Amino acid sequence: MAKFEEIKQGTIFPIGEKNKAFAHYFTGQSYLRTLVADEAIDVGVATVSFEPGCRNNWHIHCNGYQLLLVTGGEGWYQEEGEVAQSLKVGDVVATHDGVKHWHGAKKDSWFEHIAITAGTPEWLEAVADDWYQAL
Repeated sequence: MAKFEEIKQGTIFPIGEKNKAFAHYFTGQSYLRTLVADEAIDVGVATVSFEPGCRNNWHIHCNGYQLLLVTGGEGWYQEEGEVAQSLKVGDVVATHDGVKHWHGAKKDSWFEHIAITAGTPEWLEAVADDWYQAL
């Protein structure tokens, strides 16, 4: 049994729907619940939940940034050229404009974060399975 399965029932906010809109940029299943999508505000806010082993592709936020507020489970965050950081509830990550990175769940744990995002994402290559499994 995976750790932190209670995320399926929701933590701070209920879990979102299966993330079909961005599914081709993820390995595994993620869930998205939009919290703020207001054209008068230049950021979007959403909660993203990841099943064990799920992660997004490498990507860059162009003309913007992303803040991740970890609200459940255990996960990973990595910027290109840096060591992957282990994430747990209460961790906060700030990704600056143009920084190539990825984030997602650990192999044996659900993971959830609130994402505050500005700019346009540029989706890149998937995180290699063999490299991810070695974490």
